[in-house]
Amino acid sequence: MPCVADWLNSPLSIVQGIFVCFLAQNGPSPDWEKKVTEYFTEKLKENNATNWVPSLNDVPLHYLKPNSLVKFRCMVQDMFDPEFYMGVYETIDPNTKTRVLHFGKYRDVSECGPQQEIDLNSSQTVTLERQTFYCVPVPGESAWVKEAYISVSQARVSPSTSYTPSRHKRSYEEDEDMELHPSKQKEQHMGNIGDIHGCGEPKRLETEASAGHQLISPNCSPPLDLNFPLPGEKGPACLVKVYERWDSFKVNDTLEVYGILSVDPVLSIVNNEERENSSSPLDPMECMDTVEEQRVHSPPASLVPRIHVILAQKLQHINPLLPACLNEEESKSFVSSFMMELSPLRAELLGFLTHALLGDSLAAEYLILHLISTVYARRDVLPLGKFTVNLSGCPRNSIFTEHIYRIIQQLVPAAYRLQMTIENMNHSRFIPHKDYTANRLVSGVLQLASNTSLVIDEMLLEQGQLDTTGVHNVTALGNLITWQKVDYDFSYHQMEFPCNINVLITSEGRSLLPSDCQVQLQPQIIPPNMEEYINSLLTAVLPSMLNKFRIFLSLLRLLDYSISDEVTKAVEEDFVEMRKNDPESITADDLHRTLLVARFLSLSAGQTTLSRERWLRAKQLEALRKTRLQQQKCVNGNEL
Repeated sequence: MPCVADWLNSPLSIVQGIFVCFLAQNGPSPDWEKKVTEYFTEKLKENNATNWVPSLNDVPLHYLKPNSLVKFRCMVQDMFDPEFYMGVYETIDPNTKTRVLHFGKYRDVSECGPQQEIDLNSSQTVTLERQTFYCVPVPGESAWVKEAYISVSQARVSPSTSYTPSRHKRSYEEDEDMELHPSKQKEQHMGNIGDIHGCGEPKRLETEASAGHQLISPNCSPPLDLNFPLPGEKGPACLVKVYERWDSFKVNDTLEVYGILSVDPVLSIVNNEERENSSSPLDPMECMDTVEEQRVHSPPASLVPRIHVILAQKLQHINPLLPACLNEEESKSFVSSFMMELSPLRAELLGFLTHALLGDSLAAEYLILHLISTVYARRDVLPLGKFTVNLSGCPRNSIFTEHIYRIIQQLVPAAYRLQMTIENMNHSRFIPHKDYTANRLVSGVLQLASNTSLVIDEMLLEQGQLDTTGVHNVTALGNLITWQKVDYDFSYHQMEFPCNINVLITSEGRSLLPSDCQVQLQPQIIPPNMEEYINSLLTAVLPSMLNKFRIFLSLLRLLDYSISDEVTKAVEEDFVEMRKNDPESITADDLHRTLLVARFLSLSAGQTTLSRERWLRAKQLEALRKTRLQQQKCVNGNEL
């Protein structure tokens, strides 16, 4: 076990030590910040030390020690304007005239002793910039993912019922003195290390201070909306303060951040004072932010804690059963050993999904291909690799589609079931939009992390009238499926946000939405009790086998794939021959779809290049799928 006494429980003391040591040796210089990053990077490499860091995903906030090192697995829901803070500031003792330099990085509130004052006119003051991201837990994260992360955690936490910060804070007597001497109050407010106007003057005492009394007072404004994209989501939302390379992160990225937790109660207290004071027309520091913007950007730390990031990385995936980065040498050995057992594992997965799909092995084949599909590139506006499947012919008046979603939830790291009803279409918020009053991006159902499985259930769709919102929502779903993008609404314009969402549509007939591939379900059995059937299926599969299925589906999405020139030429010649034999029904879309099927067939067999064998198998599957559709068309007497 790594020594946790200092760098886990009191990381600011480590930063202080590095700052003081560097200052003594080199004088004022920004290079000390690199030493901090290097120190914590090395510490986290020791003996699985990352497992000793408490996670906000797993541990209730009141169990975490303020100013301790924490981690958070999250999605960037919104990014606020950059804020200025005092990176270095100087305090002076009025009695002894002693001057001391302090660092402002990784803090919300300035630190100074009871006999110290901040010298705002000091030549040593350094104003720096940081970026705040509003982050939420990964939308739709599956229960097994959460449980797996918890199981490997070795963090030692205990309930914290009180918090007594070491720094000096104003007493009530001092508050009364401030009310009698506004100039002194202003000076005290300017002691903040946070938000500063471009002209170099502090904007307010606490950048993250909240209109906390709005949530505490019983007769005030409604509860704060934590802005989760999906209804019913739980977990903390956090204001993540990034100090370096924030340009490499963007909205909807999935991150894992390590940083210092800030939940100081003074954040809410200060903001209450700020809002009261800013209402005065004579206040020279009057805040330009609206009340709603202050409320959203500076919520109570008890509801929305702050993390001051020391290290942050963009996640390739959120599957805890896989190494975080597959490019490292240790990870390569894991991948190569797993690939050795791929063939029997695929057969097991095919059997499992065949049972889930009521004995239909062809539908199970296509479901596997769908679950490992991913957008691997974009050519102009065309996303390559998307494979939306419309599973039609689902049993009517059945909870079959609900249980298919349960199966998918057990296999993929993140999933969401969207019930396509007239009510949901007309009243749900699918498209994120910009709220200019609060200056934030209001989330919508389609604000999802990459590789989320979205199951659109049309089985409950009945006749009815779509209103304007409903039409916009259906259009948004069509754009998501066709172009793998969502057009966020910024009132005066729309902004395209590319995405990578696996969409499965379940329906009785052909879906109203576009798809890349329609598979007509042909149940071989109809269980008298669907719930018992699915429960017994999930009970029968061993947990170890279920974990292998999960690794299988996540890993194959991340593998590279190529087609040799020789095979490309053979495929082209084969397609020309197919067109000669059946010029009316074979189109360029058929070629594209068959190439996709061949790609995913190859990957599912552990092959990263296309072979003739896989190409022929892809043609065979497509022929079987089309035959089914043709048979159904003849039965129904209408187009599918």
